[in-house]
Amino acid sequence: MTRLLVVDDSSFVRKALRRALATHPEIEIAGEAASGAEALDLARRLDPDVVTLDVAMPGLDGLETLRRLLERRPDLPVIMLSAHTRQGAAAALEALALGAVDFIDKTSLNLMDLDRLGRELAERIEALGRGGGDQRVRRSRPRSPGRPAPADLGRAELCVIGASTGGPAALQHLLERLPASFPLPIALVQHMPVGFTRPFAERLDGLCRLEVREAREGDALRPGRVLVAPAGRHLRISPRLTAVLSDEPREARHVPSVDVLMLSAARARPGRVLGILLTGMGDDGAEGLRAIRAQGGITLAESEESCAVYGMPRAAVERGAVEHVLALEEIAEVLRAVSPATPGAQR
Repeated sequence: MTRLLVVDDSSFVRKALRRALATHPEIEIAGEAASGAEALDLARRLDPDVVTLDVAMPGLDGLETLRRLLERRPDLPVIMLSAHTRQGAAAALEALALGAVDFIDKTSLNLMDLDRLGRELAERIEALGRGGGDQRVRRSRPRSPGRPAPADLGRAELCVIGASTGGPAALQHLLERLPASFPLPIALVQHMPVGFTRPFAERLDGLCRLEVREAREGDALRPGRVLVAPAGRHLRISPRLTAVLSDEPREARHVPSVDVLMLSAARARPGRVLGILLTGMGDDGAEGLRAIRAQGGITLAESEESCAVYGMPRAAVERGAVEHVLALEEIAEVLRAVSPATPGAQR
């Protein structure tokens, strides 16, 4: 049984969460807090498995509450609730940088759609709680020396990355370490609600030496640039290495989809793609990464030891899509090894 602590100053939201999860057999709401101070007290007394935490609260706000929760218990999985306003998005992204593992757009909380809300919350809580099996939370980034790294990076002309839960912090960790002269264009999918990918890209752009922007139709993929797939649209890469945005396939579980991006990359540059799959729930990216490998590209997946949630990489490994399984810092080292002299940068 996963024990949940709900923290929100809105009684409406607390009630919605309780009702949405009322019939779930593996999740128990152990307590509710209406303020940051109350949350800290209940967290000490109840020792919950997972916490949902409102970003915007009077008094001790969500960010400061998060800091104090993680000071006491660094491995506590915290899911932030945020509105998709510019201010709310910025706060949610700051919370992820501080150590929250995921967030939910608070505007999606709807008493008239408790089934959808319950499914969305339950999936995340199950993966983050003690009942999550191999998809458990880790915040440490241990390094395992001695693993082989790709020796054939010189043939790569394009890098594509996929991530979900825990991905914003992992992506920041990787991209901050790359020089402005990094020779490969990068396209990435990070599962996020609509309204959050542009602030996410802007935040990364301010932290990194690379140019990071939310992808627009026709944007060129070029060395030194990172294109972030916009929430609510799929991102494909054309043979001319330009961004193509689409609503199709509409039935995809995730929009944007890592699989859609990676499959298009495999077609655009067969055998010359560096595909990377990072932390996240589910199996999005496994088929796309397998296509990249089948075409002769280079495929990496983040190892269980450094994943926040070991779901997407595990699915790719099980399907034979992964050539190298590396801890996050080792992936950063691989990317830093792609020198400006890489032949693939000359197009």
